[in-house]
Amino acid sequence: MNRFIVIVLDGFGIGAMEDARDTRPADVNANTLKSILTVYPDLKLPTLQKLGLMNAAGFESRFMHFDPTANTGKSSLMHDGADTFMGHQEILGTIPKKPVLQCLNDQLIPVKDALIQAGYKVEEKGTDKLTYFLVEDYCAVADNIDSDLGQAINCIAPLDFMPFEKLLEIARVVRGVVTLNRVIPFGGTGNTIEDILSAQEVKEDRYIGNVAVRTKSYLQGYQVLHLGYGVDASVQVPTLLKTKNIPTVLLGKVADIVANPYGKSVSCVNSEEVLRLTIDEIKAMSHGFIITNVQETDLAGHSMNTKWYKELLEIADRNLEEILTLLDEKDLLIVMADHGNDPEIGHNRHTREYVPLLAYQRGTHGVQLGKRNTMSDVGASVCDWFDCPPPQNGESFAQPFVTWKMR
Repeated sequence: MNRFIVIVLDGFGIGAMEDARDTRPADVNANTLKSILTVYPDLKLPTLQKLGLMNAAGFESRFMHFDPTANTGKSSLMHDGADTFMGHQEILGTIPKKPVLQCLNDQLIPVKDALIQAGYKVEEKGTDKLTYFLVEDYCAVADNIDSDLGQAINCIAPLDFMPFEKLLEIARVVRGVVTLNRVIPFGGTGNTIEDILSAQEVKEDRYIGNVAVRTKSYLQGYQVLHLGYGVDASVQVPTLLKTKNIPTVLLGKVADIVANPYGKSVSCVNSEEVLRLTIDEIKAMSHGFIITNVQETDLAGHSMNTKWYKELLEIADRNLEEILTLLDEKDLLIVMADHGNDPEIGHNRHTREYVPLLAYQRGTHGVQLGKRNTMSDVGASVCDWFDCPPPQNGESFAQPFVTWKMR
């Protein structure tokens, strides 16, 4: 029996991609890892060092060095921009499509008309120049200003006052009108609509939204569902693993954004909790696939809070140390990211960076994974590992790790 485990440290990039100079000039000097180490040069992450983090990054710090025994490489982002939703679709085997960039104010009339026709009360909020909607007194429909601008619209509600099911119905009406990447209904308990409305912010004189962390939605009772555009779940890893009845578990934010119709999905934000859930699943599973997203590292980047980011990496490192003790020569662990989120770059958006690709298998050392063209190579490797049909996109790097099958 064997397991394949992927842990995504959300937003943990290792240096700007070459195309950032043309496509995202504000990211050209981004390097999430280097920025954290510049502020905290004494940082020690012994497990990530053992896994080859510095090998992938191509530099050493005062206390973090290259490890010649590590199996390591790095990956480009094939998707446009630097996006968690499309990043995870890419990881699990989707060919990324360039999103249709829009802001809510481009679509005000059709969105408002659709909501009214669906029977909802719609009130206009915003500034003298920009408008967003308050629907049924408790749902703010506005631009997502935490990720790449123009890629998503948020529908945010305090779930003590509006059930998530009703919030989702409103979001589906919006999804039926707009053609951008995502519509994201989310909310939490313990907050109010005043918390959400007071988080209003304008960017680039065109986008108006509510800063997610300031809405207090993440503090308790958090629920979210990403309504994507143009993603075919039938060619992704979770669906393909079903052909061989491979158990599949999605933990953390990946559970909110990737379809997993035949497996187990558990949404969770807290880093310690999601990593403990991962450890519990590894202990309970003798055969199957687990993918975990550690979301708070991304939130720390959005908050431009380097201290918090550093503390979260230390939490991840400690839990990874325990995870390694649970694996044997028939298991493969991949630790990676989905994009960058440099807390010192000067803006609070994702950064277009290469991501580390760190592989661990007991007894296997020094495998060079190189620079991969797409994160879909991870999904292709998962399918190859379990002898399943390949996903839509990606080339497997699993072969150096499957020699145990010959023994």
